[in-house]
Amino acid sequence: MELKVSDVNQWKVALSAYDSRIQSLNKPDLASLDHFYTKQLPSIIHKRNPNPYITTPELSNLMKWKLTRGKWRPRLLDFVSSIDEETVKAASEKAFKALPEVSKAVSELTVLKGVGPATASAVLAAYAPDVAPFMSDEAMVAALGNSKDYTLKQYLLFVDKLQDKAKELSAEGDVFTPSDVERALWSSAIGAKVEESSNTDTKSSKKKRKR
Repeated sequence: MELKVSDVNQWKVALSAYDSRIQSLNKPDLASLDHFYTKQLPSIIHKRNPNPYITTPELSNLMKWKLTRGKWRPRLLDFVSSIDEETVKAASEKAFKALPEVSKAVSELTVLKGVGPATASAVLAAYAPDVAPFMSDEAMVAALGNSKDYTLKQYLLFVDKLQDKAKELSAEGDVFTPSDVERALWSSAIGAKVEESSNTDTKSSKKKRKR
């Protein structure tokens, strides 16, 4: 699914398939980590009024989710898990206050060791899914054509694309956030990989039968 596709139903189908795509990866703990990230963490953050923030254990779980749903880089998990609680709290508090200025919000979080723009985007998306989508490889490829450049500049281009697509899809009557767009793109990409793998397995088994 490319961003130029404007059929709202295709986007709704891709988004509704998100949970089953998570399950299809058969990765230990991914379903529970995803439930924590998408369902529990947002309400936990928003209950902390008047100054929302996240804690070190929450950042650690968020990193586990990010690495399990994407590429596993254990050193990043070690880095964030060892950050002082007050440091994480202060940085996230400043970042959430900076929104909707995404650039400033990301900069407030990337002072933390092991937190780059992609991890910062996951923190911001948990708090404000209507503003800042998660910078996943799959959505980056769909929106910008590549996923190699994890810079703030690239993320801001990504945010613009997904915010525009969310507005376009929402104009049809259904409410889409930039984070909904990211999940739909991720779901579509994973679905395509699963289908491709299934086709390859089918061809392989047919060849074996012919021998």
